Amino acid sequence: MIPKKPAGAGPAEGAHLGESLRACGLRLTRPRRVILEVVRATDAHPSAALVYEAVRRRLPRVSLGTVYRNLRRLAAEGLVQERAEPAGLRFDGNLAPHDHFTCVACGRVLDVPRRRPTPAPEAPVPGLEILSHRVEFYGRCGACRRRNPSQEASSWPGSRSRTRRASTT
Repeated sequence: MIPKKPAGAGPAEGAHLGESLRACGLRLTRPRRVILEVVRATDAHPSAALVYEAVRRRLPRVSLGTVYRNLRRLAAEGLVQERAEPAGLRFDGNLAPHDHFTCVACGRVLDVPRRRPTPAPEAPVPGLEILSHRVEFYGRCGACRRRNPSQEASSWPGSRSRTRRASTT
């Protein structure tokens, strides 16, 4: 199940979705509209499979291929963000500049508002042009910390290797 954002998506939001699709030259098909509504209505950064499950509740005859194709097209047009992760692609309906926090215990991805604009860094190698960048935070969410307060952050495999390197130098 995909967690919902706070209430506020009414008929005006539906009209806005149609305008967004038409502005990108996309037809306003019912599956495309529902897929966009599903992704924008959650802050859970769902996978295509989760989007498919939610869309099927409203459109039982939609195919998984239709959901995948539309998600990729919506991402290509900038109407949703596509996030490549080790477990596969996830989609983000929040188009405002923000960063992400990933819980290493449960895998949940949370939006982290930017406190101030972050300029793109200079290219680390001459000849490269940086078009975008993102900041990712990793740790344990509040729920996981409450469930297992004795687990230390160093138990995450990525932090263990950093700890070893730091202690040997």
